[in-house]
Amino acid sequence: MQPMKYTDLADLPTVVDITTAARALGLSRTYAYHLAKHDQFPCKVIRIGISYRVPVAALLDLLDYEPEPG
Repeated sequence: MQPMKYTDLADLPTVVDITTAARALGLSRTYAYHLAKHDQFPCKVIRIGISYRVPVAALLDLLDYEPEPG
């Protein structure tokens, strides 16, 4: 899985899947699912049925991301 670039964070929608969140954090897909399943993912995860979603606001807070002005 290709890691996400810091500049790509600004283009994320409001909520992303666990794979996209894993890319942003530099985690493998398998490890991200393991963490989410055991309630140990480093930011808020919302479970909807059998899928996981991560609010981008929580992800950006974790990464201490501040968009560049302008």
